Amino acid sequence: MDTVLLTKEIQPQMKAILEGKYELYDMTGYEKVADIPGLDPATVRACVTKGETIFGADLMSQLPALEVISNYGVGYDGIDVAEAIRRGVTVTNTPNVLTDDTANMSLLLTLAVTRRLVELHEHVRDGEWETAEGEILATSIVGKVCGVVGLGRIGGAVAERLAACGAKVAYSDPIKQDVPYDYYADAASLAAASDVLVVSCFGGAGTFHLVNAEVLDALGPQGFLVNAARGSIVDEAALVSALKDGKIAGAGLDVFEDEPRVPAELRSMPNVVLTPHQGSGTHETRRRMAEVCHSNIEAFFAGKPVVTPVPEHSK
Repeated sequence: MDTVLLTKEIQPQMKAILEGKYELYDMTGYEKVADIPGLDPATVRACVTKGETIFGADLMSQLPALEVISNYGVGYDGIDVAEAIRRGVTVTNTPNVLTDDTANMSLLLTLAVTRRLVELHEHVRDGEWETAEGEILATSIVGKVCGVVGLGRIGGAVAERLAACGAKVAYSDPIKQDVPYDYYADAASLAAASDVLVVSCFGGAGTFHLVNAEVLDALGPQGFLVNAARGSIVDEAALVSALKDGKIAGAGLDVFEDEPRVPAELRSMPNVVLTPHQGSGTHETRRRMAEVCHSNIEAFFAGKPVVTPVPEHSK
């Protein structure tokens, strides 16, 4: 039976698909591969990992026979792909299957924070509606500019959903695309034109703190920030400061810089909606992700081309 190594934090759905088909070893709780009981590192040709889990030269050097890294997720910013390619290791991910649910999460957060959903829910649940004087009014996105940072598969799906809700969509992206949305060359100029700024780009070194104090200042005191992409894209300290000082109106966040730790300031703010990195967190999408992740492993061990190699392999 072929050996597959699981890095930390692999979901049960993924393990369930692999169990019985491969000899599985789990790195959870271990810093070194050699410390895993019963595992000979030289037998590991395939690994399954999760997008934000660090998989760099140090871990690769502990796996002399490694040939494929199958990433459970579309984002793979934790993997040093350049180092993998240098070592002749193929990296795969799970594109397309989580686009809709992740885009839906961005839309959900956008509507939740602008329409003050959590505050209204608590207003009713706590019995305050019965004695309240006047209404709690919120902000509509109809006719407002919703700027999407990154118009890839997920960003494009987010844009379609925002437009369907009556928003005017604009975007920034390294490449100007043939779409019916206003284009801005960078996040700061997009933020200055937007009422809501929705982060939908890839994580990684190239987008680290792309949304910084300058961008938040440009978004302005009536603007909202939504991020269901990667926590590293937003300078979290700058975001906390902007919210505390009233420099932006609110935020809807599914991702954070140091997950699962979330700053106490964010957890205490009524104008911030928080979810625990659940963009693809539905039974249906997690099952499809697991199936694609497994299909890459299965193809590799069958001597066939992997199904979804990351784009760097075509460069």
